[in-house]
Amino acid sequence: MKDNGFSGADGGIGREHPMAGFNRKRAKLSFERMVESAEAMGMANPLFACHDRAAKATTSINGREYINFSTYDYLDLNAHPEITAAVCETAATFGTSAGASRLVGGERPQHRALEQAFADLYEVDDAIVYVSGHAANVNTLGFMYGARDAIFHDGLAHNSLVQGALLSGSARYSYGHNDCDSLEQMLEKYRSQHKYAVIVTEGLFSMDGNIPDLPRLIELKKKYDCMLLVDEAHSLGVLGATGRGVREYFGINPNDVDMWMSTLSKAMCGCGGFIAGRGDIIRFLKYGSPGFVFSVGMPPVIATACHKALEIMLREPERVQRLQNISQYFLHYAQSLGLDTGAAQGYAVIPVIVGDSMVSGFLSQALLKRGIYVMPVSFPAVREGTARLRFFISASHTEELVRKSLDAVVEELPGAREIVEKYRMEHAAAPETEEQGDSDSSDA
Repeated sequence: MKDNGFSGADGGIGREHPMAGFNRKRAKLSFERMVESAEAMGMANPLFACHDRAAKATTSINGREYINFSTYDYLDLNAHPEITAAVCETAATFGTSAGASRLVGGERPQHRALEQAFADLYEVDDAIVYVSGHAANVNTLGFMYGARDAIFHDGLAHNSLVQGALLSGSARYSYGHNDCDSLEQMLEKYRSQHKYAVIVTEGLFSMDGNIPDLPRLIELKKKYDCMLLVDEAHSLGVLGATGRGVREYFGINPNDVDMWMSTLSKAMCGCGGFIAGRGDIIRFLKYGSPGFVFSVGMPPVIATACHKALEIMLREPERVQRLQNISQYFLHYAQSLGLDTGAAQGYAVIPVIVGDSMVSGFLSQALLKRGIYVMPVSFPAVREGTARLRFFISASHTEELVRKSLDAVVEELPGAREIVEKYRMEHAAAPETEEQGDSDSSDA
């Protein structure tokens, strides 16, 4: 009798638990489906690789050294000795937990200092720090807007932004990716039907590595009486001469954006997320946002790490310049080899698009055997047919590492395609197609 993992008084041995069918149904559009399909073709599971130490330009997995393009450490700050020392000092006094929700006993000086630092960075009134970047978006949109309101978001907006829009119960309008004309058409048609409205975009898109037309978005938000939220998860520390993000890149007035959001897990080498903006907005979130009010506060040691990382970024703008230089080198070298980098503009996130999901997986596996660690991204994170390897670039990468890795991509790509084509011919299976899924939920 087959053991399905559920047995006992409720279901009885051998009888399928009612949740088993539910789990299988829900897994159809998950990464689990991709892994199962890949394993049937002989591909090893590329997910959940366990690293032996801090992942920088190189990393160690099971004792083997790899060139690493799967780290958010854009400014080469993770494990910086100043940050480590500051964290140790904080831990000696405050321990490793805030101990409670900040409203009822979890407030620590590190929280206030970090929030003030981000308010100063954006030249706005105040900021609120959440324990998760994903939660920051979900709770902000989910709490601030309701059934009478509208959320207009970019078609490739991150999963956390989409989930926040869904939670709010607001009308949700997805405009064409980076297409302000598409957005304006929607605003003209639907804005008047709703009480409040917000336009949502990313400062640097996490899958394609391109930048929105922020000046035009500001123009539209003013014209149609909307608020504007910019998710800077991948643009803080990456764009602008000093890493101040997309507003520095365009030279705009930061007060023209109502809510500046970013994670703290990328350039700030910590964990969590924040919203910076007007004082009334921040107070509203601090006293009512469920993911803040009913969640334990950020560990003081993490707040210290992020604050110190921000200090170093502003003190050493050459880190930002190194990141931008090596990112541009990567983009141009990849294009010179005939690789498809899509809409990438050469800032920290650069895809190499191969099209087929299984090809991206076998290509990643082939590179792993050659000591190069870069992860495939396929449906449901991106539309089927646009699967890719997504390269995260760090200030610690060198031109030599870039050339070696991209040369290997060119050499291994035909073999990956051949494996997939041969398997499908032998099994008479045509490639599946799916509708577009939400953007990557692991980034925040």
